[in-house]
Amino acid sequence: MERLESYVAGEWTPGRGPAHVLVNPATEEPLAETSTEGIDLAAAVAFARTEGGPSLRALTFAERGELLRAMSRAAHAQRDALLEVAVRNGGNTRGDAKFDVDGAIGTLAYYADLGAQLGDARLLADGDGVQLGRSPRFFGQHVLVPRPGVAVHINAFNFPAWGLAEKAACALLAGMPVITKPATSTALVAFRLMRIFTERAPLPRGALSFLAGPPGDLLSHLGGEDVVAFTGSSATGATLRLLPNLARESVRINVEADSLNGAVLGPDVAPGSETYAMFLRDVVRDMTQKAGQKCTAIRRIFVPAAVLATVQGDLVERLRDARVGDPAQDGVTVGPLTTAEQLRGVRAGIERIAACATVAIGGTGPFEKIGAPEGKGYFVPPTLLVAADPDGAPAAHEHEVFGPVATLFPYDAGAGHAVALLRRGRGSLVCSVYSDDRGFAAEVLLGAAPYHGRVLLGSERIADQAPGPGTVLPQTIHGGPGRAGGGEELGGLRGLHLYAQRTAVQGSRPILEAILGTRAEPRPAAAKP
Repeated sequence: MERLESYVAGEWTPGRGPAHVLVNPATEEPLAETSTEGIDLAAAVAFARTEGGPSLRALTFAERGELLRAMSRAAHAQRDALLEVAVRNGGNTRGDAKFDVDGAIGTLAYYADLGAQLGDARLLADGDGVQLGRSPRFFGQHVLVPRPGVAVHINAFNFPAWGLAEKAACALLAGMPVITKPATSTALVAFRLMRIFTERAPLPRGALSFLAGPPGDLLSHLGGEDVVAFTGSSATGATLRLLPNLARESVRINVEADSLNGAVLGPDVAPGSETYAMFLRDVVRDMTQKAGQKCTAIRRIFVPAAVLATVQGDLVERLRDARVGDPAQDGVTVGPLTTAEQLRGVRAGIERIAACATVAIGGTGPFEKIGAPEGKGYFVPPTLLVAADPDGAPAAHEHEVFGPVATLFPYDAGAGHAVALLRRGRGSLVCSVYSDDRGFAAEVLLGAAPYHGRVLLGSERIADQAPGPGTVLPQTIHGGPGRAGGGEELGGLRGLHLYAQRTAVQGSRPILEAILGTRAEPRPAAAKP
């Protein structure tokens, strides 16, 4: 069995002691094992700070961007091999694997282009300067400079490639070294990606480190100059914020956590229209892609009461076409969940919501699994529940079932009721509104925006262009308020701000401009892998 290693202090290092076993979630076949026991994590942090940090900060944005471009190209050259690993260790169909791996490649390429546009600067002006005295000579300017510590990235199991790449791209371009730790259960993809980076796109020593397994005492070595970016459960995110040394040292923490994302169908949208087709397509995609294991997936569906039965029938018809099973088998469209623990959690969640809703399709009973050994695999069929009383179904508004599961609700056809139901999610990463009525869309947007990190306004004008609310694009922010964690990543240049210190500089305007080389922030176009 393959033994995964960690890449710390500039070299690959195996852990000792009892190992954690990684399996194929469709067959439960062991694939690899890993351990971090015995690895000197204090030394790893120190090496990243003292070796990786100064090396990155000595480079211009354009030079850092070229590092990211080399990483993107190296990953693209090994794309097929990465997809094969994602199918085996992640339970992904090939299409789901592409979603993760291509997202990683594209995000690295996007930030590489952004680095080229920032050019030979090593710091950024933050907004316009301002006159501070009676004459223009006394001047003030806010600037963003790289933080001198290390960025620790703790990523989720569902996107081992994209999660690693999107966080690392922002931090490395900002000039901050990274220690990245994937979720252990699906770490094989991230391990392969790190091997590719170290062999085919070498970064300065200490710029990017990798921990394959539990984090041990890693976080206890962090201080006020460091950053933690975490993606995972809200409970774990809350625990991180309360760790004594992180709280005492005011370590900057970014959390992306649970999210009960909602989709609203406007009362103006007629079944059979382009906007209605877009709505159905987005809901079904989010329920089935990566077996519903996306933090941005639609969990709650709100439709006018008058079309509840029609929407239910159309969704059930499309979900009935899903083929659940081993993603290595032809014809399978929905793979397994990633772990036995996830399977238990999703089944319990379905039963919890079913106490206040009815199951329209799916559920926890027997179902056909294609190509899976008898009694093996962590499978759940696409499950649609219907809550006839949207105001009396608390579990569906409070508990995220992280799998191919969503709940359908009627609303009274008014934007106010739809907004009130969206708000019951207590903060989400994204919501989507499908309407060609600008007044309705505007009312829902204004009411929902304070509770969401992103809002997609679906209409016939973009029905053939938008990839859906479940797709995170590097040009716009990813994160959300409240239960979604209160964090914010990506968003073009905004993604660098987490890893930078904002400082106000005051002095003579000509001297400041000469020293700082201040410039306006660019607006980069989307990059292609």
